Amino acid sequence: MKNFWLKLKKSAKGGQAIYALAPMAGVTDSAFRQICKGFSADVLYSEMASATALAYNPQKTLEMLKFSKVERPYVVQSFGSNPEHFEIAAKLITSHPLLASPSGRGRNMPDGIDINFGCPVKKIQKQGAGAVLMDNPKLAREIIKSVIDSTSLPVSIKIRSKVGETDALKFLDYMRGLDIKAVMIHGRTLNQGFSGSIDTEVIKKARDYFGGIILANGGVNSYDDAVKILDATKADGIGIARGALGKPWIFEDLRFKNNNSRSKKEIYKIALKHAKLAYELKGRQGIIEMRKHLCWYVQGLPGAKTLRNELVHVTTLKDIKRILK
Repeated sequence: MKNFWLKLKKSAKGGQAIYALAPMAGVTDSAFRQICKGFSADVLYSEMASATALAYNPQKTLEMLKFSKVERPYVVQSFGSNPEHFEIAAKLITSHPLLASPSGRGRNMPDGIDINFGCPVKKIQKQGAGAVLMDNPKLAREIIKSVIDSTSLPVSIKIRSKVGETDALKFLDYMRGLDIKAVMIHGRTLNQGFSGSIDTEVIKKARDYFGGIILANGGVNSYDDAVKILDATKADGIGIARGALGKPWIFEDLRFKNNNSRSKKEIYKIALKHAKLAYELKGRQGIIEMRKHLCWYVQGLPGAKTLRNELVHVTTLKDIKRILK
């Protein structure tokens, strides 16, 4: 399988960075990914998929991971703590009929597999997964190796600046020799969670320990933020998560150096397009899941509080059209 990361790096020459939609549980589904792709996102990550669920009862998770051809390059991110589960998950992600073409040629396979070593959510930590795995580099290495050995897809990882006694540099040093194609480094520690300053220095120093693609992650909410982080880290690109909530056009802003805000009319048009896509893919459930997105879209607009109070109760496209009219 071709390493799409190299192709992206070649196309990014001349000062253009790689802009990725970072994985977010319950957020980065196919509808949102397609909207972000329409605004020039380079790489799209799936929602977090449980390796254990894929190993024992995969149907629901495989349904969640389905994607459209317009979403390429598309990376499936998995989490867990058992190397054997990751081995099974990697094989399924690579070849299962829900994701691969009936011919077996893999035309509908994802473009890569990512392993999560950065999630700070408590229920994930209790499973020994996510960010806490960074502080267990021996087990983390076993997991990465099990995935690499079980797929033809390029493998990447997502980590934090520091977890416990292990910082990003120590972690990457321990992983030397493994065929990891890319690493996304969240510049905050596990203790910081999703707030606080970004450690740009550790991301910059990561280049001494890792030769593949490096994406800086955390604290990017505008073009100015992106310029500062790219300049400070010298990373190949940026992974954007919360900065894209209610602002999927942020990828276009970064690519075309734009700091201008969208008009209310433009925002409503994008929100409605997103809602229609969610309904096409998931029916009524898609509209219910859109509630949080709709609240993010109207954040900062006049009358946002009143709008949110109505939007959290929508059940149909008609409801959304009426409220946004």
